[in-house]
Amino acid sequence: MRKIMNRSLSPETPARISFLSILLLSLLSLTQPALAENENPVHEYELDNGLKVLVKQDKRAPVAVIQVWYRIGTSYEYEGITGLSHALEHMMFKGTKKYKSGEFEKMVSAIGARNNAFTSQDYTAYYEVLASDKLEDAMEIEADRMRNLVFDPAEFKKEIEVVKEERRWRTDDKPSSLTREQFNAVAFLNSPYRAPVIGWMVDLEGMKLKDAKEWYKKWYTPNNATLVVVGDVEPEKVFDMAKKYFSVYASNDLPEVKARTEVAQKGKRNIELKLPAKLANLRMGFKTPGMISAKKGKVPAWEPYALEVLANILDGGDSARFAKNLIRGKEIAASAGAGYYGYGRLDNLLVISGVPANGVKTSDLKKSLLDEINILKTELVSDAELKRVKAQVIAGEVFERDSIQHMATLLGSLESVGLGHKYIDQYVPGVLAVTAKQIQEVANKYLIEDTLTVAELIPLPLNAGKKPAFKAN
Repeated sequence: MRKIMNRSLSPETPARISFLSILLLSLLSLTQPALAENENPVHEYELDNGLKVLVKQDKRAPVAVIQVWYRIGTSYEYEGITGLSHALEHMMFKGTKKYKSGEFEKMVSAIGARNNAFTSQDYTAYYEVLASDKLEDAMEIEADRMRNLVFDPAEFKKEIEVVKEERRWRTDDKPSSLTREQFNAVAFLNSPYRAPVIGWMVDLEGMKLKDAKEWYKKWYTPNNATLVVVGDVEPEKVFDMAKKYFSVYASNDLPEVKARTEVAQKGKRNIELKLPAKLANLRMGFKTPGMISAKKGKVPAWEPYALEVLANILDGGDSARFAKNLIRGKEIAASAGAGYYGYGRLDNLLVISGVPANGVKTSDLKKSLLDEINILKTELVSDAELKRVKAQVIAGEVFERDSIQHMATLLGSLESVGLGHKYIDQYVPGVLAVTAKQIQEVANKYLIEDTLTVAELIPLPLNAGKKPAFKAN
């Protein structure tokens, strides 16, 4: 799920095809007991204050992961405060009314836990991975910082500078990242997905302490959160802990969330970036529906799964079409990728990207990438290739779900974007049901020029823009 992991498979031979058929049949037999997890179901609870609690038992090792998810991210922000959700994430590691700044990390270290947090377009999550007998300690810490954060002006000023430096390091000084950021800003007109998670620098420079304080007060509330625990735990005991530590908080009246649905695109959009860089870079995106649109009945339920499989046909390891035809075959691409971003609370894109091989024009790479898409529109995928891709997708999902942290992240993210954690059981059957005809249909319906945005990075000399060294006469 998310963008599918790329797992390499060797080129097809009759023996390989036979093996893939066996693997696919094996995975089919696993669908119900292993993937639906009937033996270890997800236990769902809800406190009176609206906090949702999801617990999944996994007793293979005496460890557990606890995650607290807040339904707030960049897609909830508006012009002038982009990056606020991420900045608040930084402040959550500072002091509360009960614990001084710095004590949080000491307590986590004392119980032998590994902790961190992450912010996305649609949510912010905090987690600890620890010995299961230390779960209550982590839960008490997470409950405390849900409503008791102290906003110290000096700490906020310091953290904003940290975020600004993070932006410079991750985006401003990386041509490919800057290309991706500006590509999103052009691909979307009014969808909040046009803004970067870390925020625009001008907004970071103008961010105030009161902005973060008000954002925290609005959104960090039990009825806007999901507590997820996976590991060697007893579900009822986890629920009792949740009641003990989180039920002390009242629910809040949450602000109304406007739809901000992207307006229909009426023609191809192009953007060129001229930046000091070693390599050219190409990024193309087509507007596509997400799983959320299928859930709401706006598009047929099978379409997102077909788009998922389509992306893996193009970019699913060494035997995928981009690698086989463009990197090794024509040797026109140094790298090429495809990803379907269909798991947010809003519709997004299917993105094609590439770096031209040495001596190859970006325009030639662009044509070759689009040619591969046009083949999908005119020729049905063979049964052998479809079997291979499905087996690869499902195997990747099976292996990833073996991690308790990945399982917790799946449950929390699905719940936070509005799909619901039970969607996890629909994914594999949905992929298995995809047909070659459906792949052709979504290619013709969505991968069209009128919904295409193209961003091209034109490399300048690496010393471009630098002031010349001073020379004395």
